[in-house]
This record gives sequence, C-alpha cells and structure tokens, in this order.
Amino acid sequence: MSTICALSIAIQAGVPILTWGPPGVGKTATITMLTDVLALPLEVVLASIREPSDFSGLPVIRKEGVRMEPPAWAHRLAQAGKGVLFLDEISTAPPAVQSALLRVVLERVVGDLALPAGVSVVASANPPEQAVGGWDLSAPLANRFCHLFWSLDVQYWVEGMIGGWSISDLPHLPPVWENSLAKKQALVASFIRHRPHLLLQVPKDEAQAGKAWPSPRSWDMAARLLAAAESVQAEEDVVASLVTGCIGEGTCLEFLAWCRDLDLPDPEEVLANPSRLRLPDRGDQAFAILTAITAAAIGRLTKERWSAAWCVLAQAAEQGKKDIAAVAARKLAAARKPELPLPLKELQEFIPLLQKGGLM
Repeated sequence: MSTICALSIAIQAGVPILTWGPPGVGKTATITMLTDVLALPLEVVLASIREPSDFSGLPVIRKEGVRMEPPAWAHRLAQAGKGVLFLDEISTAPPAVQSALLRVVLERVVGDLALPAGVSVVASANPPEQAVGGWDLSAPLANRFCHLFWSLDVQYWVEGMIGGWSISDLPHLPPVWENSLAKKQALVASFIRHRPHLLLQVPKDEAQAGKAWPSPRSWDMAARLLAAAESVQAEEDVVASLVTGCIGEGTCLEFLAWCRDLDLPDPEEVLANPSRLRLPDRGDQAFAILTAITAAAIGRLTKERWSAAWCVLAQAAEQGKKDIAAVAARKLAAARKPELPLPLKELQEFIPLLQKGGLM
C-alpha cells in the first residue's frame, strides 16, 4: 500500500508519475480505482498506438492562421478543469512519440491547448525486456517523471480476491500544503550547497538514463513531494520512495542521511525567540538552519516575523557566520513589502552586500 499512498500524494501535488512493474500486477486497475476515490476524471491514452500528432496536435487552418488542434481527450480534461491523464504502456512508445510527450508531461500542453493546473499526468511502463517492442525511455522524458516501482503486496492481493478490491485510508492533501514548500526548497538548496556535484548527474548508460537521476528539475520535484508528504505526515518509506523516484536511489540515500544528521530546530520556535538561537559550527547545518528560518518568515511575512528574521541573521553574523547569512539576507531583502520598515541596526553587517545587489 505504500506505493499507492505515494502515488496518491504525487497526483494531488501535480508531479508527473511513472509507475514501473511487470505485466499483470494491477497498475492500470489501481490507478482507475485511485482516481475514483479522489473523484478525478480519468482519461486513458495508450501511448504505444498513438502518433506524435496525437500529442503535438493536428494542424488546422483557421482565419487567424494554423492551429495545432488537440484530440478529444484533451478537450474533455480542459472542460473538467481537473483530472488525470493516464499514459499507458509508455515504454512501448517509439522515440518520435516520446519526443511529442515532452511538453505534455512537463507543461501539460497538448497541441495549442494548455491543460488546467488541476490535471495530473500518470504513466505506466513495463521494463523494456518484458514489453512487446519495448524501448528505453529517452533521458529528457525520463527526467520529467517521478519513478515509482510497483511492488506486489501478496496480502493485499489475497484480501482483494476474497473480499473485493478497494482502496481506503488515502492521504488527502490539505489546501495549505504548499505553505511548507519554501522550507523544503531551502533544505534541498542547503544539501546541494554541501554536495554541489549531485545537482546534475546524467547517467552515461542509456538504460539508467531512462530512470530517475538528479537534475535541477528533479530536485525541484523532490522538494514539492517532500512538502506534500509532510503535510499528511507520510511514513518514512513513502517519503523515501517519492524522493528516490525523483533523484535516484544512491542520491536519495545520501540526501536522507544528511537530513537525519542535521537536527534542525523548528523555524517557528526560532522566530518566536530569535535571541536564543545558537548556530552549530558545521557550515552546512548553519546554512540549512538560516535558509529554513528565512523561508518560514517569507512564507507568512508580517512585521514581527520580518524583524525576527533579521535578528536571526544579525546574530549569525555576530557568531562568525556572516558569509552564510548573506545568502539568506539577499532572499529576505528581496521579499520585503513596502510597509515593512528597514531594521537598520540588524542590517548593518549586510548593507554593502544589499546595495551591491540593488536591494537597497
């Protein structure tokens, strides 16, 4: 059930998902049940029998010029305003069709029609060696997905055979789940600052390039899924499968181990009592703490939180972390609202930097 939970979170977060698994394990049936539970319209498109024009649009001459007309399923999703586009058997789609899918998966654009933000993209694939006429996914297409590997839960299957198939206890993201997105983006940025070589690692092996690997795009997806998972207090194995699906297993293990070692304070507690903050000696820990506090302040920027965040940064400078605090100071200054006063005392250490960046 952890795979189904991860799939549900990703659909609601709007992150494209590619489910991998052998034939006959119930990928398509589960996704159909899942959309029923989430009350989302479902459009199933068999990618293996489609032409590139089914995704890039057919040219139609209008008075105003040539329009790339999308197919009927795209119009139905646009009219519904929400839903799931399920691309079945994507690993048997030839390279030309995979190229046509690039904008569909990443930007939700079909022909000249932009699908609503409430439409999520889910695809399924069999490993190439188990698919009829299978192809390895191209690296650009693979990197647009979070890859989830289907595990066959024997107990779930036995219970379904006896009592009927159903999905229950699905996590439902709260309306404010994106409030923690800036905090997760700051966490990811802190890790990349500590491990810059892991920002982009395109596999040289063609088969591996068709799976999950780290890139600026997949790190952004990972941050989004971390925020969504936190909002429903997802289990650790669900979080791990989502992050692994974006950046690959090895990178994910290193990232999660680094997160466990950080021991970050609650940003809200620090903003409530900024004078009590004592930064650790480790530079990566200090950077992660300051970026998380700044992201929390910006997420709900009031006069009190604005002043508290500058107090934190001023203390960081006093504690010998001026260079690290400067990054957070630039971000905080850029988020200033007109009605917020400049805390000149706390700004003293950063005034030359902010003037140079055109922020003062």
